[in-house]
Amino acid sequence: MPRIYLSAPDIGKLEQAYVNEAFATNWVAPVGPHIDAFEKEFSQVVGTKYAVALSSGTAALHLALRLAGVTAGDEVLCSSLTFVASAAPITYLGAHPVFIDSDEVSWNMDPALAIEVIEKKVRAGKIPKALVLVHLYGQSADIQPIKECCDKHGIKLIEDAAEALGATYKSGTPGSMGWAGIHSFNGNKIITTSGGGMLVTNDEKLATTARFLSTQARDPAPHYQHTTIGYNYRMSNICAGIGRGQLSELSKKVARRRSHFAAYQEAFKPFPGVTMQPEASWGKSTHWLTCLTIDPSKSAVSREDVRLALEKEDIESRPIWKPLHLQPIFAQAEYHGRGASDRMFEHGLCVPSGSGMSDSERNRVIDSMVKLFSK
Repeated sequence: MPRIYLSAPDIGKLEQAYVNEAFATNWVAPVGPHIDAFEKEFSQVVGTKYAVALSSGTAALHLALRLAGVTAGDEVLCSSLTFVASAAPITYLGAHPVFIDSDEVSWNMDPALAIEVIEKKVRAGKIPKALVLVHLYGQSADIQPIKECCDKHGIKLIEDAAEALGATYKSGTPGSMGWAGIHSFNGNKIITTSGGGMLVTNDEKLATTARFLSTQARDPAPHYQHTTIGYNYRMSNICAGIGRGQLSELSKKVARRRSHFAAYQEAFKPFPGVTMQPEASWGKSTHWLTCLTIDPSKSAVSREDVRLALEKEDIESRPIWKPLHLQPIFAQAEYHGRGASDRMFEHGLCVPSGSGMSDSERNRVIDSMVKLFSK
């Protein structure tokens, strides 16, 4: 039987049509009508005034941090339970990440702990320059209390919504409520452009400057003139065409991933020690990846037993993100926590949940896992 992947790309006919159009009109360079249209359509979907299409979500975060004024020696607060790309751009600028633990309700940054750390930093006269708030596995963090604290102290709130396109938070969307929001279109994300990202904001100056810096910061002159260092971060017109096709099917992709989560949840109800990632009351998760924890003291098997057994059946699964405060490259970084993300990593597993995965493939995963849980 063919291998089942965690989150394989789910491509339709419209994407191919847009790519063919780009070739037919010779718009294959990092400019073109698909980029303009993709930015406009994307900003409408997420509810921001501006969107800047870039080569990756990491590039978007790097630009946001630079334009937030982050420089060498500054501190930037960041979720610990996340992929390394949420924090790596902080180091590009010579700044220092300060990691914050998760809450048990959403698996995202603990608002009470974040506020506690911010207030302590303020009293010590060392106000963080920015805060990178990650929306993990398709679920929004509790944005409002963190935003209020950041606004109070002049801290730029940058939302890393790379995993949360299509999710909701109260009446808004993750990524649209801070000073800047970051989205990713990597091959495994809920929509893909093969590789790419988007910076979204309601700040016109931020969008204009980010677009300028992403195209090598070329000054408006007939010759090549540069008064600041820029980057080759602009998305190509071809990738933007793929993104437009993908975006048109976003609601269907979200519904499909949520249906996978519901099927897993129902199948695993009878088994003690198996707990699905909670869905927080403040919004709707896309369940970009279906995540669960397995407590070996209550279950017949451990997380690693399940992962290895699935791999033998050619089914991809992975532990949830290893918290950044446990990563060797951040061994010296400051961390504030109560052990929540450590426990989630120790027992957490991601299982296949791609929108293109068939019911029969999902049932194959479920049958394999139920067999293990039933031991």
